[in-house]
Amino acid sequence: MTNNISTTEQIPELIHRQKEYFRSGETLGLRFRLQQLKKLNKVLKKYESDVFDAINKDFKKSIFEIFGTEVALVQEEIKYFLKNLPKLMRPEKLKSTLVSFPAKNYLYKEPYGLSLIIGPWNYPLQLILEPLVGSIAAGNCVLLKPSELAVHTSALIRMMMEEIFDKSYVAVVEGGPEVTQALLAEAFDHIFFTGSVKVGKIVYEAAAKNLTPCVLELGGKSPCIVDSDADIDIAARRIVWGKFVNGGQTCVAPDYLLPHKDIKNELLDKISHYIKKFYGDDPKKSPDYPRIINDRNFSRLKHLLENGKIVIGGDHDAADRYIAPTVIDEISWEDPVMQDEIFGPILPVMKFEHLEDALNEIKDRPKPLALYYFSKNKKKQERIIRAMPYGGGCINDTLFQFGSPHIPVGGVGNSGIGKYHGKASFDVFSNSKGIVKQSNKIDIPLRYPPYGDSLKWLRMIFKI
Repeated sequence: MTNNISTTEQIPELIHRQKEYFRSGETLGLRFRLQQLKKLNKVLKKYESDVFDAINKDFKKSIFEIFGTEVALVQEEIKYFLKNLPKLMRPEKLKSTLVSFPAKNYLYKEPYGLSLIIGPWNYPLQLILEPLVGSIAAGNCVLLKPSELAVHTSALIRMMMEEIFDKSYVAVVEGGPEVTQALLAEAFDHIFFTGSVKVGKIVYEAAAKNLTPCVLELGGKSPCIVDSDADIDIAARRIVWGKFVNGGQTCVAPDYLLPHKDIKNELLDKISHYIKKFYGDDPKKSPDYPRIINDRNFSRLKHLLENGKIVIGGDHDAADRYIAPTVIDEISWEDPVMQDEIFGPILPVMKFEHLEDALNEIKDRPKPLALYYFSKNKKKQERIIRAMPYGGGCINDTLFQFGSPHIPVGGVGNSGIGKYHGKASFDVFSNSKGIVKQSNKIDIPLRYPPYGDSLKWLRMIFKI
């Protein structure tokens, strides 16, 4: 691990070097950007086994899950841009109006300059490299700050980036909160942060001091509604997978369960069945069930087990940072487990009788990052999609909105600002520059003084 004091002292000089490199224009060309994306793809393949080892050391996570939720998603993002970047970089022709005739209008996308990307610990590779892919594709220089909590993955990211990129172009700074504070004290051209709402507000405040555009990928309490006409077996299977993948430490995981009262008991029975099927009678022995990231988060989650009635799981081991896949019934909106995002393998359960009542309860709370709804009724599905604002979600599934470069991902309100993935990443790391290209062949005199009685002609043009 790099010495934090030394790193902090070196930050201003590093930022200066990166800004100078961007000013050179080296990052602007299509060929350059494609070359960097190919380098990133190559180094991911080269060090794939090291990635597996590092994330396993941080989380005790299976190779299958590491590849599916970390490596493959970054590779898919790279693949998207290798195919689509030439088209995305072309100026977009816009409609013109009679007012500016015979001009032609265009939209140009230009990089902001130097991007600061601050990554979280829960998906320590994917959630810092996916934004990196978008920033590279948009033509920026990048300073990466991985999470210090995923210590092995952070060190590996730094090693890989230093192998393929000059620090003047892409640099990695490791360290704790004091390093993040030092970074936020500097003036960047764009900031991309993934993490908690609390820290997101600090980042947003720091960005405001320099009027720096930023993206905040936060979280919140994402509801999972299961209606009376849902396929209970499929719903249970997909909820168990979506909730307990990565040990529940997923920003878009179903945070709490809202089943219809008529199917609640059947659903809980099925959930219990699939927990055992996926992780065995003792999930602690399962090679596919991860651990909590650190002691502080373990302690926080343990306290959430104190309210309601544990109907599934509840076992825990502080020495191993293990908390079993747990379902808690007889929960109210006022209980501690319902006040903040859980971010762990605990699923509180309530129930509803009328769908509108459930929706009103959700609307009374901060806008969620995700919402999941299980039902066969297409009218109800559309009602759920349109009834309230939330970042995104699934009908009859969980998490899959996050896995495609073709679907923009991000929150709204307390759950985040801005979207990314695929084209949305290119857009969010770019400044959209509107350009009017006017002809010299015709110069309509109407716009020039003296105006005299020209107002009637101007009104007529705007009417057309």
